[in-house]
Amino acid sequence: MSYDAYQSYQAVDLGAQTAKASPLELVLILMNGLLDELARARAHIEHARFEAKANSLNRCVAMLNGLSSALDTDAGGEVVGQLAELYDYCARRVNEAGIRMDVALIDETARLLGTVREGWEGVRDARG
Repeated sequence: MSYDAYQSYQAVDLGAQTAKASPLELVLILMNGLLDELARARAHIEHARFEAKANSLNRCVAMLNGLSSALDTDAGGEVVGQLAELYDYCARRVNEAGIRMDVALIDETARLLGTVREGWEGVRDARG
């Protein structure tokens, strides 16, 4: 399968997922996409693909900003504030990883966000 065909398939699949998704499922879709993009960014750093790295890291920061902007700061209380701070921290680490060409910062961010994803999945599962 060519890369363009794969990209087309991914776009159609994402469209189908988001069309029927609840707000919580949308967060999980975005979180999964972010973790996938972090893996791509890591590979771009490892192979010194500078333009691809920059594009990938920009997408990561945009997704982190999307996750942060989706938080209900009025109703969420302290937990939402902490999530906002974590997303902001992760965005800073992603930017720093790009400047320093340091995959360890990408790995740190992926671990933190993986834990957050598990929390969101727990909320989804508890709702049944």
